[in-house]
Amino acid sequence: MTINELIEKTGWKLATTQLDTSIEVSGAYCGDLLSWVMGNGEPGQAWITVQVHPNVIAVALLREFSCVIVADGANVTDEMVQKSTDEQLVMLESGIPAYETAKVLAALGI
Repeated sequence: MTINELIEKTGWKLATTQLDTSIEVSGAYCGDLLSWVMGNGEPGQAWITVQVHPNVIAVALLREFSCVIVADGANVTDEMVQKSTDEQLVMLESGIPAYETAKVLAALGI
């Protein structure tokens, strides 16, 4: 499933506009401890987190995630959106808790 299809099926907000949303999402990883995510995330996954710090972008790029999904209505900062846009990393916003966000992805076959 592509990021664009994911947006269409969930209605989650695209925080980073003007980026390529045709990227495939091969799975998902849910976690907030950056060092843990660095050691366990896999390329192509969508990363579900509530962290809204610019270091999230660095970790996502290092692990080659397809996108970052900020869950639970956490307030994505302008700085984070700008850094994500600069790095060509798609960021979505989900207003539901991380667990519920993961359940949605699982129901969609991700």
